[in-house]
Amino acid sequence: MAVQNEIGQLFMVGFDGLEPDAAITRLIRERRVGGVILFRRNVHTPAQVAALCRRLQELNAQVSDEPLLIALDQEGGMVMRIEQGVTPIPAPMAFQAAGDEGDCERLQFVNADEMRRIGINMLLGPVLDVNNNPANPVIGVRAFGEDADTVIRFGGAAVRGMQRAGVIVTAKHFPGHGDTAVDSHHAMALVAHDQARLQAVELAPFRAAIAQGVDAIMTAHVAFPAFEPDASVPATLSRAVLTGLLRNDMGHDGVVISDCLEMGAIADGVGVPEGAVRTLLAGADIVLVSHTESRQHGAIDAVLAALEEGRLAPERIAEALARVRRLKRVAAVRAWRELPAQPVGLMSPEALALAGEVQRRALRADGAFRPLDPTLAVTLITFEVRDRTEVDEVASARNREARSSMVDALAAAGLTVREFALSAQPDEADIDAAIAFAGEAGQVVVQTYNAVLVPGQQRLLDALDPGRLWVVAGRLPYDLALAPAAQGRLAAFGCRPAALAPVVARLLGN
Repeated sequence: MAVQNEIGQLFMVGFDGLEPDAAITRLIRERRVGGVILFRRNVHTPAQVAALCRRLQELNAQVSDEPLLIALDQEGGMVMRIEQGVTPIPAPMAFQAAGDEGDCERLQFVNADEMRRIGINMLLGPVLDVNNNPANPVIGVRAFGEDADTVIRFGGAAVRGMQRAGVIVTAKHFPGHGDTAVDSHHAMALVAHDQARLQAVELAPFRAAIAQGVDAIMTAHVAFPAFEPDASVPATLSRAVLTGLLRNDMGHDGVVISDCLEMGAIADGVGVPEGAVRTLLAGADIVLVSHTESRQHGAIDAVLAALEEGRLAPERIAEALARVRRLKRVAAVRAWRELPAQPVGLMSPEALALAGEVQRRALRADGAFRPLDPTLAVTLITFEVRDRTEVDEVASARNREARSSMVDALAAAGLTVREFALSAQPDEADIDAAIAFAGEAGQVVVQTYNAVLVPGQQRLLDALDPGRLWVVAGRLPYDLALAPAAQGRLAAFGCRPAALAPVVARLLGN
């Protein structure tokens, strides 16, 4: 059958390296994959990414007339796969804290336009989850807000900005990953609300995005028993959710792309090959397998076998292929040869100023605030991400990216600073050492990282005298509630340098 030769077009895959390696070359040349996803492991500078995208497209052009989709998670805040040489976009939740939908639209246009000029033609964003569960370990500040109306307003602004830039826009994670306390990278979550509540809250931002003509929607590895009676089946694998709800009831006729099938909710359940078959059966059009070559080939082989055995109908495959081909008609995909080999002038002074202003307005201070005394030494305790996850990627020294720390900025302001840095997931010995390091210091600044979810960080905060304590929430603003009597409690919805700059200014009394 003709569709057998095109099965690869339904797959988006990742690889490891700054240049195309043997694995991705095989997948492009032999399996004719339709898309590539990039992570920080593929990124050094904008010029390098531009060269990488062009080389991938050239490899693909040797075997296919259909250009590659080249996708990236470039949400803003902590989820910025490319940092060096591009505008530092605030985290989604920072936009609602700053309070201006227009600024959100303008900066998301800048974000998408910079990516398009580098060669990225598909953004895996915006996140349209409603973060209404403070214990959510994976969404948090990636969401635009904690209620449906806020997410509709600011998420809609983000969609408009990205659409104006001409890239493919992907709303995620359908039907909603906000009200979960489980990270689907590790296990399957379940949202047990009834249909009325889901329609009013979780589904409302996606319905609004569909009305805006969003190009694609990414699935969530989350079970929704209100729509899928088998609670062991996540939305990614549910025909009731992807076809019955998303397509038939909500009217989405664009592409549906699965979240990565190597996440624990799928890989440790039905497995990646079977997951690929089931998500296509459910109604997805693109299967995302981000990391492992053997799993990527195994997933393609499983889909081919299911087609040959009659489990997957040729009509289902043809329908998915038609949607992918339609998606690839946009200029950002077709015009890859017209992009300059060396992108220049990506960051405009106006965009940088606006991004900085949004971060300043977003800064949140809870309760009474006392600036640091510049005549006293400061002990800084920094919880930082050290282990790579699908969401949090460790800053690479190769990329010359600054640490998520205030130590240099405080020292540059003339303060005497000593720092104790430890993992965001510390063990008991780490916490004991940090408490000992703080000792009797007169001023202790603790930069947390999702402390509401980490008992060790909570133990440290409990052990410190609030009369000499300042708390900076390095990601979730909910951390501020853990130290109600601290001398200062600040949140900027992230801990990358651009988010920390207004924090340092406020600590200094500016």
